[in-house]
Amino acid sequence: MQELIDKVAIVTGGASGIGKAIVERFVAAGAEVHILELNADSATKLVEQISEKGGRVHVHSCNVSKAVEVKAAIDKIATVRPIDILVNNAGIAHVGNLEGTSEDDLDRLYQVNIKGVYNCMKAVVSSMKKNGGGSILNMASIASSVGISDRFAYSMTKGAVLTMTYSVAKDYISEGIRCNCISPARVHTPFVDGFIKENYPGKEEEMFKKLSASQPIGRMGKPEEIAELALFLCSDKAAFITGTDYPIDGGFIKLNG
Repeated sequence: MQELIDKVAIVTGGASGIGKAIVERFVAAGAEVHILELNADSATKLVEQISEKGGRVHVHSCNVSKAVEVKAAIDKIATVRPIDILVNNAGIAHVGNLEGTSEDDLDRLYQVNIKGVYNCMKAVVSSMKKNGGGSILNMASIASSVGISDRFAYSMTKGAVLTMTYSVAKDYISEGIRCNCISPARVHTPFVDGFIKENYPGKEEEMFKKLSASQPIGRMGKPEEIAELALFLCSDKAAFITGTDYPIDGGFIKLNG
């Protein structure tokens, strides 16, 4: 199925984890994908692998927290072909409650998780308006909707992503621009493996099982599962869907408690 045939998509933070899975799935669905990455070299191998198979993918070095860099990258893409899809996937995490969150921690997460999403949406909207519409998908989190221990700054930023999604969906519905978000629970990515290795040396297997069991369904999500939902929401099959948050959480929000 070529759900995104001839569509042009931008995916931020597309070199690894969920972003990588979204890039691969979108290319398989026929899209031409542009990856915005802070370190473009990190996406080189992925680009080579996809290109060897005939897929169309490009990488642009870009710090999403810098409006000038974002606008330059997106304007460059839009001068070649109109942009149909934006997936705001780039994000960073922080572990800590209110007292364990410094001002620097708060600013660092704000710059990427909130300002980065704002910068990319603002830069892409004009192209989508000229093109008669488009789809914006933001990566929120279960932390947008429920309390998660020791995630003060992260929850703050993901709550903002959720409400920015609602606002953009409302303001641009008449322009044919849809805006939705996905709220994953814990997903098994290289970040999770690195976190466990750094914080629980010698107990990696034990902690992996413990974290997996914290999901009611009994395991972590897979990046490919998030990518499938992203594909649907960005495709024309979801043309009647906007201003909606989609938990993909193994039952975490509704079944915990």
